[in-house]
Amino acid sequence: MRRIAPLLAVTALLSACSVVPESRGSQAPAAPRIQQAAPVAVAPQDRQCLAQLTDTGAQFVPVADAYTGQGCSTVGTVQLTALRSDVTRLSVSNIGPVQCGVGAAFAAWARFGVDRAAQQILGSPLQRIETMGSYACRNVAGSQRRSAHATAGAIDIAAFVLEDGRRISIVEHWHAGTAAEKEFLRTVQRSACRRFATVLGPEYNAAHRDHFHLEGVISGNSFCR
Repeated sequence: MRRIAPLLAVTALLSACSVVPESRGSQAPAAPRIQQAAPVAVAPQDRQCLAQLTDTGAQFVPVADAYTGQGCSTVGTVQLTALRSDVTRLSVSNIGPVQCGVGAAFAAWARFGVDRAAQQILGSPLQRIETMGSYACRNVAGSQRRSAHATAGAIDIAAFVLEDGRRISIVEHWHAGTAAEKEFLRTVQRSACRRFATVLGPEYNAAHRDHFHLEGVISGNSFCR
């Protein structure tokens, strides 16, 4: 047993030293350090919503929580990049961060309310929804009250583009469209009223003559005009 201790000491000494010395000139440069973005923290209460949004077939990324001004924030929001119809992918333009629940309602409405109405009434599937944005740190027009857009709780819809190339817009076709185009727009608005807490359109006031305002997730009766 006494002979083992010196042997262990020699072994440790050799392992601490390089057996083959390296020349300074041949030493490999240190690898550059890669800066990785910190993962977005997701609150436990938002995980179920993200799972529901994933189930709709939508493509999205969670957005980091941020407070951008008095009464303005993007908390629990996602950035949508594409939606899903029954058979294909739907694009969405000009949309920013939106609350996860509103995004999930929007994805379901696009598939079951808009795309199916386009096929049944206009004879062509939906290709794209054009929006006028979602998040904006601003007040309700003509008031001192923060808009739902200030917390990414609303989306403004301007037009719908079909696979056959037709573009159906609220400003052009709500009053002056063909009978089928006007029926389509009124059908998708009624469909939105079953998913969103507040839906405003051209019949509400002049400020909404060119878009649908879709706000919040319905939990009872909606305000639909």
